[in-house]
Amino acid sequence: MNRRTLLATTGIAGIGSLIGRGFTTVAQTARAEQLTIDLGTEPALLDPARTYDADGWSIVHSVFDSLLQYAPDGAIEPLLAESFTLLDPLTYRVVLRPDIAFHNGEPLDASAIEPSIAHILAEETASQVAANFAVIESVEVIDELTADLHLSSTAPWLPAQIAAWLCLLPPQAAQEPDFFATPIGTGPYRFESFVPGDRVSLTANDDYFAASPKGRPVADRLDYRFVADATTRVADLLSGTSDIVRAVPIDQIGAVENNGDVVLQTPISGSAFVRVPTDVAPFDDVRVREAMNHAVDVESIIAALLDGNGQRLANFFVPGGLGYDPDLAPYSFDPERARALLAEAGYPDGFDTSIDATVTERSDIVEAVAAMLSDVGIRTTVNRLELALFNSGDYWLGTDPAASPLRFATWRPLFDPHTLLSLVVSNAGFLSRHDNPRVQELIDAFAAEADPDARAQIGLDLGVALFEEPAAIYLYSLTSSTGQRAGVPEWSPRPDDYLIATLRP
Repeated sequence: MNRRTLLATTGIAGIGSLIGRGFTTVAQTARAEQLTIDLGTEPALLDPARTYDADGWSIVHSVFDSLLQYAPDGAIEPLLAESFTLLDPLTYRVVLRPDIAFHNGEPLDASAIEPSIAHILAEETASQVAANFAVIESVEVIDELTADLHLSSTAPWLPAQIAAWLCLLPPQAAQEPDFFATPIGTGPYRFESFVPGDRVSLTANDDYFAASPKGRPVADRLDYRFVADATTRVADLLSGTSDIVRAVPIDQIGAVENNGDVVLQTPISGSAFVRVPTDVAPFDDVRVREAMNHAVDVESIIAALLDGNGQRLANFFVPGGLGYDPDLAPYSFDPERARALLAEAGYPDGFDTSIDATVTERSDIVEAVAAMLSDVGIRTTVNRLELALFNSGDYWLGTDPAASPLRFATWRPLFDPHTLLSLVVSNAGFLSRHDNPRVQELIDAFAAEADPDARAQIGLDLGVALFEEPAAIYLYSLTSSTGQRAGVPEWSPRPDDYLIATLRP
């Protein structure tokens, strides 16, 4: 069969008291001399602390390594760390793997940890996730490979933040003002060049440590090309211009397979939703938000536009992640109930609104959601934005007058949903227009609870609260659809949706 489902995310991701495991190596298949990968978006810069999308992460995590990463089952596992131990509720101990060097030859040791954290926290960095690292009060170097992270409060969610954003930087080279123009990491590929509007070129790091769970490079040279249009990406694949392409449209899968190529359909830990603010009428009325959820026929979207891939969700949380409850039924598709709720809320004739979406999202899905809302009287127009503008704080917060109140968004990974909750749902979130005392109390408890079982239960309670007083139109779980030319060396898809050309041990 050409089409393969490669990954099912099961179980709840957790850290426990100790992260550490051994790895065995496998025979490496022959490396390609050259691989070209088409991505849908171009990163503004190659700074891990300021990268917020899967395409940018694909490049960043090819060049850099974090202390930790997600395993195929969603568990957090050590990467540059040999172990990551919770010594007490306010102290994590990091022991680095020995004999690892940055691409410029600087040895990796414990002295790299503190400045890498400081970069995320620096005001001039302006990282959207800085607040999630402010819990680290200090870094104490114990010896050459060991450091303790001292926290101001319990932070069971911190390992998930580290996996995405705490890439270690070479202490000497990172002091250069143009460091991220020619970045240096420890990752499986070395940076070669960045041609804005065209591509990033990388070369294999032949000194990459053999036991890395991220895997070994499968190409001597790797080009990430920026091709926004999905049809053009498919044409590149069919012509052999590219070897791997992001997000093959459902209606073009047949053309890819008929060409003898492959489409890898991989469930990932992520969800699609429409963020609805609660700080402005009419969305401050819970009945309006309930009506919006009843108005959208998510099952038909999954069947007709997603080829049956994805699962309708009752809230933000996804199978395999904290907070997911298989017994919590999603909102029913009930247009009459939606109209009745709008009338109860004082909007018998509906109202006009708009929804922002990035140019990288499927226009047919966004338009379908808007049309279904319009059918019950919520007359919705769609505004398409470049990714950088969509991700700006002014647009998320509605302080730019051109911003729409509704936002179609996808979010991954969600094994631990703390990032989404802290940024988008919490009343203090950097991107939030939501304030619900009941939900806030549970968010705060979810962030502070160190016991895994107790935290899992809080997550379930939070899921119920978010369902009963929705913060969004909850849509479906995500599936990546990656096109691959026949004959490409075997590589390992990832549950976090990074597209990295490596083969896991």
